[in-house]
Amino acid sequence: MFIAYGILNTSSAGAIKAIDKQSVHQICSGQVVLSLATAVKELVENSIDAGASNVDVKLKDSGIELVEVSDNGKGVEEQNFEGLTLKHHTSKLRDFSDLIHVETFGFRGEALSSLCALSDLSVVTCHESAQIGARLVYDHNGHLTQRVPHPRQHGTTVTLQKLFSTLPVRHKEFQRNIKKEYSKMIFVLQSYCIISTGVRITCTNQTGQGKRTTVLCTSGSNSMRDNIGAVFGPKQLQSLIPFQQISPGESIKEDYGLGEVDVPKDLFVIDGFVSQADHGVGRSATDRQFFFINKRPCDPVKASKLVNEVYHMYNRHQYPFVALNITVASDCVDVNVTPDKRQILLQEEKLLLAILKSSLMAMFETGVNKISLNHITPAITKDREIGSVSEALPDDEPPKTSINLARLKEAFSNHQVPGIGSKQSSHKAACSGSSQKKMFSFVSCSKKMTDIMRPPLKSSPSFAAVSSIKKLTVCLSGLHPSIYETDVKAETISEPVDEKFWSYKPLVPETKSEQHQDRMSSPEAKRARYEAEPLAQNCLVDSKSKNASTQLDSPVSIQKNTVLLQFSLQELSKRMQRLQAQKKENHEQELKYRRFRAKINPGENQSAEDELKKEISKDMFKDMEIIGQFNLGFIITKLKSDLFIIDQHATDEKYNFEMLQKNTVLKGQRLIAPQSLHLPAISETVLMENLEIFRKNGFDFLVDEDAQVMERVKLVSLPTSKNWTFGPSDIEELIFMLSDSPGIMCRPSRVRQMFASRACRKSVMVGTALNTSEMKKLVLHMGEIEQPWNCPHGRPTMRHLANLDMVS
Repeated sequence: MFIAYGILNTSSAGAIKAIDKQSVHQICSGQVVLSLATAVKELVENSIDAGASNVDVKLKDSGIELVEVSDNGKGVEEQNFEGLTLKHHTSKLRDFSDLIHVETFGFRGEALSSLCALSDLSVVTCHESAQIGARLVYDHNGHLTQRVPHPRQHGTTVTLQKLFSTLPVRHKEFQRNIKKEYSKMIFVLQSYCIISTGVRITCTNQTGQGKRTTVLCTSGSNSMRDNIGAVFGPKQLQSLIPFQQISPGESIKEDYGLGEVDVPKDLFVIDGFVSQADHGVGRSATDRQFFFINKRPCDPVKASKLVNEVYHMYNRHQYPFVALNITVASDCVDVNVTPDKRQILLQEEKLLLAILKSSLMAMFETGVNKISLNHITPAITKDREIGSVSEALPDDEPPKTSINLARLKEAFSNHQVPGIGSKQSSHKAACSGSSQKKMFSFVSCSKKMTDIMRPPLKSSPSFAAVSSIKKLTVCLSGLHPSIYETDVKAETISEPVDEKFWSYKPLVPETKSEQHQDRMSSPEAKRARYEAEPLAQNCLVDSKSKNASTQLDSPVSIQKNTVLLQFSLQELSKRMQRLQAQKKENHEQELKYRRFRAKINPGENQSAEDELKKEISKDMFKDMEIIGQFNLGFIITKLKSDLFIIDQHATDEKYNFEMLQKNTVLKGQRLIAPQSLHLPAISETVLMENLEIFRKNGFDFLVDEDAQVMERVKLVSLPTSKNWTFGPSDIEELIFMLSDSPGIMCRPSRVRQMFASRACRKSVMVGTALNTSEMKKLVLHMGEIEQPWNCPHGRPTMRHLANLDMVS
């Protein structure tokens, strides 16, 4: 109570007051329009809501100087000029209950008001009932400041100049990251191009005083497939299959906890297109995935994750192209979640996920299990030859040009061709009878008999083995004919021995000297003994004295030389004192804390790498002392009081890899004729802006800026390096990487794989013995490369072993 009383009696500066309207306007506007993509999205949505069939987006300097959106919609009536840009003024709903059934993109009345606060906004409009248009200029508060007649056809043009100029920090960041902002805007605009059937959308950009280039263009078709082809080219259409919706099965319903009572029928209707699951057809990233709910572009995180997971069951290295529109009753959707309306809440979301999973699995399974039979020439006429194939196909369907592999496998497994494998099976059955078991028991007789029948340790193992094999062949001749062909080498057979059948008495009792001799025998003698053990157990029948004589070695006499050493306890104590004093001085000079704390553990690779980067500079490698080589694969080095272990193969591989990346020039192979790539307009723009990076990677292009979109760039040269060849897929990967980090040198992943493979093959292998100078050379190389901490495949090159001060 005392604290509350103190707060209430503070000065008037801390009193709670209402924020003035202008400040509220600026604060809220910055939350509604966050980026260039949001600004363009709001204007395009207004045009589509106005019933436009033609929307034209014009940018200058990628949107820094100018953003202009024109349409041929209904236009704005004169009575609405004042309220057009006021906060929360809209014609799309009157009260909150209308929000449930709203079908337009916008409904809050915030977009134009927020854009007024963030830029210089002007509007040229002509309503369909008006004779002449008007040009309207608004201030940052959304108030109309100028109105003049202006000739225009029916429709509206909204112009934004100097976007984000009223927010200095955001404006500076916007200019610095303009290429990323531009790419995000294109992605958002692509989603409206795909879903807006019957609307022609065009986007152009002008850099400086140069020529205006077309970035996106659709034809206004009523088909989503045609719009996809217009945006991404005909090549993308070849890999797409239409989405076929089916009801989820019982197992999938159980996975999502759906019972019969909980599942409403016909709640969701899904249509659209997805990539085939064949390898090489998908994308290297999720850059072409578009989801719509009631034709509204959105980001359903769970649905997107599910589609990619199912696709990875059939093609684990790529991502699908996705364009799916989910139609659902408007009262089951909440679109008023975030200002950009990209996050949407759904009722019965688990049912939607179950439908998506079952439908996609059914689509992909029918696709991956088919083989094309277009080029089969021999005609099959005999009933016996086509029996298994005809059984795999349904009886009521005519033969098609593709066979389902799953059914074909089932047919072959159920109806085996007689004669094939019958000999093998009967042979195995004969061999696995009682005689087989007796032979195994015969060969794996007890250990005591083996110790007595052991050949001399110093005798020739090959001679003993060969003679035993001959005797074993004679002994086994009465068992079964198939036993002759078995390999008579020592095997560990876990077959129980019948004690009654294999009863015996030891010929010579075991002594302690024999047991000691067994432990101390050499590997060669053991190998000879193990080869002879299963052979000599019941075939060699000799006298007791002969067996006993073969078991003993001749005595060996060892002579030892004794040398007297001079020793002084007084001198030893003086040396110990000097060492202790020197050690104490070193301890006082050095820091007394543990620098390296990460263990040699795969789970701590990242923390160990961070420690090495922090504590070791590249010039320290030349000061490392070589202690030696461990296990023919690791170099032990010492730096002051720290011991390090270095992987000789990984460190040499990383050095060779960086040298290859630095010095290798990929030579281009000229094509006979230029190859059209049919790249989308945004991809063409990224490529033309980064031509030098493509040339360094061995690609060369013929650029015609006056040609149509998707025909401006043609490939004239491809990089080749020995048996590695590259193609359009590597170009698309480079374009994707450069759209995220424009102007930064990068290489396709396959080029990196090629360099990593070559570096691995030419590096020092594990198992190679190295002398001190060779080990020193590898350690010095670590100080000459950019990232010496990991090899190209991710293995750590070095780890901290121990601190000698702490060990002592």
